[in-house]
Amino acid sequence: MARKRIGILTGGGDVPGLNSVIKTVTYRSSENDTDVIGLRRGWEALTHLNMDDPGSRRRYIMPLDRENTRIIDRRGGTVLHSSRTNPAKMTKLPEHLAGKDFPLSQGKGGATNTWDLSKQVVANLSALDIEHLIAIGGDDTLSYAAKLNELGIKIIAVPKTMDNDVHNTEYCIGFSTAITRASDAIQRQRTTVASHERIGIFRVFGRDAGFTALYTAYTTSVRCVVPEYKVNLDKLIRLLLEEKRANPSNYALLVLSEGAEWEGYQVREYGEADAYGHRKKASVAEALAEEIKRRTGEDTMTSDLTYDLRSGDPDFVDKLVALTFGNMAYDAVLDGKSGLMSALVNGCYELVPIPDHNLGPRKLDIATMYNIERYRPMYASKRGLPVFLQRA
Repeated sequence: MARKRIGILTGGGDVPGLNSVIKTVTYRSSENDTDVIGLRRGWEALTHLNMDDPGSRRRYIMPLDRENTRIIDRRGGTVLHSSRTNPAKMTKLPEHLAGKDFPLSQGKGGATNTWDLSKQVVANLSALDIEHLIAIGGDDTLSYAAKLNELGIKIIAVPKTMDNDVHNTEYCIGFSTAITRASDAIQRQRTTVASHERIGIFRVFGRDAGFTALYTAYTTSVRCVVPEYKVNLDKLIRLLLEEKRANPSNYALLVLSEGAEWEGYQVREYGEADAYGHRKKASVAEALAEEIKRRTGEDTMTSDLTYDLRSGDPDFVDKLVALTFGNMAYDAVLDGKSGLMSALVNGCYELVPIPDHNLGPRKLDIATMYNIERYRPMYASKRGLPVFLQRA
């Protein structure tokens, strides 16, 4: 009887904890006569793989076993590598597929044409004899996982993103480590900001949702600005100056999401859009620093904490959740389930539907989480909430 074969991939930005999912799925599989095929570089593995080319197979296929995954959970990142490939919207066909017939979407107003390579993805999964796929990723990666499920591919999702903005779950792998790193960095940099008697402005990731900024502010007791609420700039500057003058060390701190805005300001973007339509955002921290200097003459210090928050080893929470999410995903595979995602709901581990990509990112509940008068996290009325303070 042929052994069962499953695939696993990581897509989008890396976070600490991904290797723990990969390892636990591989170890569990070894106990159930199941082979695990690691698909390298996310969805790119299934769009660019040329089964007739040994070099392509080496680049995109990595059979996983207990030996080559034994110590991978001791470090961050992903042993399978990652990419931001969107198989449904490819702007360029791989060389070996040039001239083949794929659905084409005509770009409007000078926009680039895109091809839907889902037919190739399905063909490669079949050629690899992969019966079930585990996709680890954030909103973008999981949006394509939902599409594959609609096409009849058996797939289970595991949510990861330090933005913590995936629907249907209260927690995504990488979030705890990001907050721990951001809090540590701010606490260290207090000494420098205080020594120079300035306003310290810290930029963290959060294109559409302010979880990373708000929870960092929550644990460090500083102000924050998040994408879900446009603050009044005059009021924000006044609050910072009042805090600075009331501080015996004559300084104040602020955490900004990369997508934060104030009234009259719009986030500036640059560069080409990625496969999911996202462009890089210019530093809102620098823009705010310039405004503070122009309006008040006050000196600031800006610090971009973004990529450092997703680097290095996972903390305890991310190891715990990653291992548990991975085991839940594997249990779902054993049960033959599809279209589901490992999740935390009301503080408990659950399997939930892969989120509808039309919903976009999950957002902060401003009414319960953000004090719009003080531009700070809201600390009152937390009784009865799950550990991460906001329901899925």
